[in-house]
Amino acid sequence: MTDALHRDLLELAQEAARRAGELLRDGRPADLAVAKTKSSPIDVVTEMDIAAEKLITDLISGQRPDDGFLGEEGASVEGTSGIRWVIDPLDGTVNYLYGLPTWAVSIAAERDGETVVGVVAAPMRGETYHAVRGGGAWATGAWQGERALACRPAPPLEQALVSTGFNYVTEVRARQAEIAARLIPVLRDIRRGGSAAVDLCDVACGRLDGYYERGLHAWDFAAGDLIAREAGALTGGRPGERPSRDLTVAGSPGVFEPLQRLLEDFGAWHD
Repeated sequence: MTDALHRDLLELAQEAARRAGELLRDGRPADLAVAKTKSSPIDVVTEMDIAAEKLITDLISGQRPDDGFLGEEGASVEGTSGIRWVIDPLDGTVNYLYGLPTWAVSIAAERDGETVVGVVAAPMRGETYHAVRGGGAWATGAWQGERALACRPAPPLEQALVSTGFNYVTEVRARQAEIAARLIPVLRDIRRGGSAAVDLCDVACGRLDGYYERGLHAWDFAAGDLIAREAGALTGGRPGERPSRDLTVAGSPGVFEPLQRLLEDFGAWHD
């Protein structure tokens, strides 16, 4: 029964992510503008974020009217089924606004508080990543069929390629820049892609050795966190904690632990 439920949830998430991705890719107006701002004047929402979330919630609620929702653009429904959908309709909005390709649709399904399904669609890459808890992580793309994902074998930390992100509140991002400056000398290099969901999937794909960020919401990491873990990566927050707004860390075993320790020593979890 559980396997059948998870399969149904996965198929629904894949369909919703596909349709929202097509809307965002093909429906982006040439004169796309900021619809509103959130935490600061540079933390933006476009009309397409809002339209994509409505498409996703309408599609899912049409098939599963008793489920709950938590969405970045305001979807908040308690639900009665034990299933809650955690949705970021457009992760990487600033990239999307500027016409940069690194953005994604992220949809996760929780069952009784545990993430059981995750789907991240990156339309400009032509790739979609997905996982069901206990079933491994997979992707579709330019290759034929589904490809099993596996994180990279862990290099020494000084040879690790690590990605991060920066908050849109000036004081917070200034502190994050200090942390990055302390990390750069002890890593191969740092990347800043602009989409937490894509970064987590890149850890799953072996394109990054690690990733960390402070200030994420559940919708930013829910799907990507499951995909990374099912690909063999370790994920967490501060030592002994789950990913949270304080800190989200992911990496190959052997990179995750020393990276997490450094971030704790550097105080990356506070402003």
